[in-house]
Amino acid sequence: MTTLSPRAGTKGVPRATRERQVLAAATEEFGRHGYEATTMAAIATRVGVTKPLLHQYFGGKQDLYLACLNPVGDRLLGAIRAAMTGHDTGAPPTPLRVLEALFTALDGQREAWFVLYDPTLPPDSDAARRAASYRDMIDDLAAIGTADLLHTTGFDDPLDADALKYAWRGMCTALVRWWINHPDESPEAMTRRCARLLGAVRTALADTDAGP
Repeated sequence: MTTLSPRAGTKGVPRATRERQVLAAATEEFGRHGYEATTMAAIATRVGVTKPLLHQYFGGKQDLYLACLNPVGDRLLGAIRAAMTGHDTGAPPTPLRVLEALFTALDGQREAWFVLYDPTLPPDSDAARRAASYRDMIDDLAAIGTADLLHTTGFDDPLDADALKYAWRGMCTALVRWWINHPDESPEAMTRRCARLLGAVRTALADTDAGP
């Protein structure tokens, strides 16, 4: 049997290019269908390679998942951290900056969010632990942001901050799911839409507090 060199590819495609194709297809498959329902055969078929070649390049299914997860997790963490730290005077509030950063980081690969937030990962597996580690780091940033937001409005109850952190995660997940179903929406359009929605909620709550 012929063994491919590290730089060799298939059908004239360089190995590095083929690996990028595999990772793009696998990220979409894992994000759309979840780890449990995704098969190596389906990914190989999408890319146009054999399943043995896929195993040769990336190992088993969990290895391929981790190869997809790590760049996604790093990209999202980097985007959130940047949005929460450096900003000019007069910039949008932190929640909007974070949402814009998420949409921008996911543009072209929107399903990647659900690679990170996948409930079908095998319990106690390396995949589940690594995904949980990324989610915990994102949650830690969300906890800082929600606590700061509440503090600016005079509320410092830690349980309020914890509840808002969970609500924020759920809102981000719902918005990304809606975005996937509306492929013509750009990151900029999504950010503007979120600004309108959050503004409408704030106005409605202010009107309620004011009473008749």
